[in-house]
Amino acid sequence: MYNPNETKIIRESSYGYHLIPIQDEMLSHREVELVGEVDADAVNALIRQLRYLQREDPKAPVTLYINSPGGNVDCGMALYDVMRAVSCPVRTVCMGLAASMAALLFISGAERDMLPHSRLMIHDPLIVQTGGSALKLKAVSDDLMETRQIIARVIAEHSGKSMEEILARTASDCYFRAEAAVEFGLADHIITNLAEDR
Repeated sequence: MYNPNETKIIRESSYGYHLIPIQDEMLSHREVELVGEVDADAVNALIRQLRYLQREDPKAPVTLYINSPGGNVDCGMALYDVMRAVSCPVRTVCMGLAASMAALLFISGAERDMLPHSRLMIHDPLIVQTGGSALKLKAVSDDLMETRQIIARVIAEHSGKSMEEILARTASDCYFRAEAAVEFGLADHIITNLAEDR
């Protein structure tokens, strides 16, 4: 069945021509991508890929390309933990937009590169459910405030900024173009050539 989201390339071997998903070709070059929402399916696929690449070569870098509006905090933190736990350094490259949880994942890269017109957006976690009893609302609020502290601590750690400065910035949607992201400590380089080997 044709899948418009799955690009294939043609490879020739001694057995003839084969159609190969481009993601498989990228994986063979230690390149993975987070495109679209941060959800369980995307995160679980990336975790499997990172674990596989670590098993293939525990020291060789992996490049994670990101163009994402963000998504589920718990899923994103699972990927963050794996990125930190694998022995191979994970370079992140922002293409387009890395917002919310996707920005946190980008910021946590061992080497953080942005294309010239890409942007980051950081903010506090959002309430995803409302209604219910006062006790239920308090539990949701308490969890949200704890999550806010965790996210701010991660951003502060990777940017070199204080918790107070990060909490002030994330109180509302805070956008950074590439130059501003580098200046603020959220990115390392602006690149114009994806083949640059760092």
